[in-house]
Amino acid sequence: MQKVGEHPVPAGPLAVRWLGWELREPPRAGTLTYVELALENAGASPWRGLELSYHWLDDRGNVIVWGERWTPLQRTVEPGTTIEHRVELRGPLGTGRHKLAFDLVEEGRYWFSDLGNARLELDVDVQPRIARRALAVVFTPGPAELVAQSHKALALQDEPLVPQGKEEALGHLAPGCLPAPDWSRRVLDAHEEGFAVVAGSIDSGGRRRPKSLQPWQPGTGRVPNFAEPLLCPSLIPGSEPSWEWSEIDGLPALAHPASEPWLYDGRIVIRARPRSGRRRA
Repeated sequence: MQKVGEHPVPAGPLAVRWLGWELREPPRAGTLTYVELALENAGASPWRGLELSYHWLDDRGNVIVWGERWTPLQRTVEPGTTIEHRVELRGPLGTGRHKLAFDLVEEGRYWFSDLGNARLELDVDVQPRIARRALAVVFTPGPAELVAQSHKALALQDEPLVPQGKEEALGHLAPGCLPAPDWSRRVLDAHEEGFAVVAGSIDSGGRRRPKSLQPWQPGTGRVPNFAEPLLCPSLIPGSEPSWEWSEIDGLPALAHPASEPWLYDGRIVIRARPRSGRRRA
């Protein structure tokens, strides 16, 4: 465990002295990991009902994530007592140099830093979520001739695809889907940033666009809190086992993950003519 240097500790009932920390592994964007902390109750009052939390800041000190996950202290900590505690944290969305700041908090009342305590601040290099730019594709059942059409479009991708089984991300397409040439690049860029699921817009072709596909029309950028299912998504395998699949106009549709970061980006375009004319989700 790495020792924490000297830092100001206020006099009074609620004070913390940070003693040490250890990251189990370098944080990756958007993924869960753990850090071990050692700290001392340096105040005059016991700690009861406190939780450890953290903030992510960029290299200029601007807040990116504030108090995302809270880890309760499992017992009362008397004055003068030293404890070690394991904290779960999720890497921020984005790579590069960040500042990771830990603090104690009592929900609905105060952060210890509001009472004059120093936060434990660490400089951390956040790694890409995926180590290799390796995207493969799997198709839902359908005619072989339509699958062949899709493979012709996939052969023109900015980022060449890899065989299934060697991927770090897996795209789900219906036969006849024709991804734009920059589809693989945009998808992999977003996965590197930390998104476990990435999906985009559907160009249905022709002058009259089916009403059922209106929410997925091309032209928009990233849409936070996109309300609709994610069509023809790319997933990082194993990131969560219980997502709900369905189908909309013959296209694979995925419900929003409950606890993993996901992205809808209208600039990620797949051309696909609806096959059923019906919406089932």
